[in-house]
Amino acid sequence: MSDLPILTAAQMREAEQAAIASGIAEYELMERAGAAVAEIIWRAGGRRDLLLLCGPGNNGGDGYVVARLLRARRVPVRVAALGESRTESARRARSSWGGPVETLEDAAPATQIVDALFGTGLSRGLDSAVADRLRCLTEQAAFSYAVDLPSSVETDSGALLSAVPQFGVCIALGALKPAHVLHPAAGSFKRLICADIGVAASAQAHRLAAPHLEAPRGADHKYSRGLVAVVGGSMAGAGLLAAEAAARSGAGMVRLLGAVGELSGSDAIVRVKALQADCVEAELSDERLATVLAGPGLGRDQNAVGRLSAVLRCGRPLVLDADALTLLGKGEVGDIPPSSILTPHEGEFVRLFGDLPGSKIDRTREAARRSAAVVVLKGSDTVIGAPDGRVTVATGASPWLSTAGTGDVLAGLAAGRLAVVADPFRAACEAVWLHGEAARRARAAFVADDLIAQLPAAIASRL
Repeated sequence: MSDLPILTAAQMREAEQAAIASGIAEYELMERAGAAVAEIIWRAGGRRDLLLLCGPGNNGGDGYVVARLLRARRVPVRVAALGESRTESARRARSSWGGPVETLEDAAPATQIVDALFGTGLSRGLDSAVADRLRCLTEQAAFSYAVDLPSSVETDSGALLSAVPQFGVCIALGALKPAHVLHPAAGSFKRLICADIGVAASAQAHRLAAPHLEAPRGADHKYSRGLVAVVGGSMAGAGLLAAEAAARSGAGMVRLLGAVGELSGSDAIVRVKALQADCVEAELSDERLATVLAGPGLGRDQNAVGRLSAVLRCGRPLVLDADALTLLGKGEVGDIPPSSILTPHEGEFVRLFGDLPGSKIDRTREAARRSAAVVVLKGSDTVIGAPDGRVTVATGASPWLSTAGTGDVLAGLAAGRLAVVADPFRAACEAVWLHGEAARRARAAFVADDLIAQLPAAIASRL
C-alpha cells in the first residue's frame, strides 16, 4: 500500500549527509539531481528555448547543472540568477556552466521556464518584486518546471510563504516532501515527478499507492467474508449510503440498524428497526459481526448518545464517523476503543483532539497515537495515521468529492474493508484509494450515490 517515501526537510538533509558520509561527494549529488531534471525537461520540451532561474543556494546549483547539460543537447538555454552563488557546490556548478548569466529583473520570457531559485528548507517568502517577476515569467511560458519545490513553499507544512505561480511539472529530488502532497502547496503544480538521485530514503510517511485486493476464496460464505452492522438513526439517507457502500466493498453482508423508512436501496441490505439503545445492544451481540460503523445519520440527541454508547461497548472493531465523532468531541459518551477507525473532517478533528501543532501529517500522527486508533483526516489531501506512527497521504482527490454524502460512502467503505482484512490501517488505506478511484470513474458533477455504482469496477481493477 506504500508508495514513495515522504521526508521532511530535516530528514532529507540527514539522508543527503548519510550519502556524503558513505563516500558520495556533495557535488556529485548536485550533478545527479541536475542530470535527472535535465532528462525530464528534455523529454517534455525537446529543443524549445528555455530560461533557467537560479537562486544562490544548492537549488540554484542544480539549475546551473541543468543548463549545462541541456546546452550540450543544443537546447537554446539562458540563465538568470538571483545574486551570486553562496555554497561551494553551487559556485562550482555556476563555473562549469560557463555561459552568460542575466539578472532576474532583466530576463526576457521563454517558451520553457525552470524555477531553481529555492527548494527544500525555505522559511520565508520571496520579496514581492521577485515573486512578481517569477509569476510573470512563468505565466508567459508554455512549459514550466519547479526543481524540487516551487519557490516560496514551506517544505514541511505545504504552506505558501508568498504568492506561488502554477507550474506544469514539479520535479521532487530524491524523495517526496510534505509540501508535494499537502495543500495548498500541492495545488501549485499540475504534475509531480520524483527523480532518483541515489539517496537512500526511508520514512514512516508515504504517498498512498494503489492496493492489491484479493477475491473471495471458493470456500467463503457471507459471514466469512465479513458481516458489517451500520448503526444509523432517524436520518435514514446517510445511514443507507454508508450501508450501500459497505455492501459493495467486498464484505459478505450488511445490516442497517436504525429507522426503517420508505427509502429505496439494495434489497441485499438487511434493515432492522433499532432506534433505541437496548435494541442496538441486542443486535450487536451477534458474535458473527466483523465490524460496526456508527455515525452517518446517527443523530445527536440523547437517544443517539445511548445508541453510540452501546456501540462503544460492543467489543467489535469500529468505524466512527460524522455524528459519532461530534458526540465524542462533546465528551458525552465513553472512550474510543483501541484499533478503531476514525474518519473526521477538519472541524470534527479539532473538536476531538484540539488545535494540535505541526503539519497535517504531524497532527494526524499525534491524534492516532493519543487515541490508539487509525485516524483518517479527510480533505483534498487525506492523511491516514496509525498509532505506531505510520502515515499515508492520498493525493489527487477529485474536487467533485466536495458534495453531500461522500463522507458517508467513505465510512461505509472503511467498515467493509475492515470486515474483509481485519487490519484497521490497511482497511483505511484501501477505502481511501477506492473512494478516490470511484470518484475518478464517476468523472464530473456526480452525487454520492454515483460513487457507489463505481465501486465494483474500482475493486475489480485491483484484483
